[in-house]
Amino acid sequence: MAKKELLEGDKAPAFTLLSDEGEKVSLKDFKGKSVILYFYPKDMTPGCTQEACDFRDEAAKFKKAGTVILGVSKDSVESHAKFKAKHKLNFPLLADTEGEVCDAYGVWQEKSLYGRKFMGIVRSTFVIAPTGKILKIFRKVKVATHVADLRAVV
Repeated sequence: MAKKELLEGDKAPAFTLLSDEGEKVSLKDFKGKSVILYFYPKDMTPGCTQEACDFRDEAAKFKKAGTVILGVSKDSVESHAKFKAKHKLNFPLLADTEGEVCDAYGVWQEKSLYGRKFMGIVRSTFVIAPTGKILKIFRKVKVATHVADLRAVV
């Protein structure tokens, strides 16, 4: 049976993952705050670097609005630590090496590039309200305008 796609208004699936600093981070750690949970395909790739740097540059504004930014990919803690250090990122990157959180949020999907089909993370963002409910979902995110689009929501 296919899993039900998450919708705005649904309760955000709980998770605990290791951060780029090797510490456990859980969604419940941020109860009472808004959370931008963004999923991206791979550390150090051009689109993912642009997106992460855009979040870095706007992080103070999101923090002022009471919003936490969390980036998630299937890369390792070590890969995340290098990516974060290289680009001076100011928010946690979470390692979903087993893909369980990607599955729970429905972002691990078949993709196509140059006619080749493969499984991968579809760039997506979930804005989670302080109550733990999903406020807004952005699927198949366009990097160039994404952070500005989020600022309008948060």
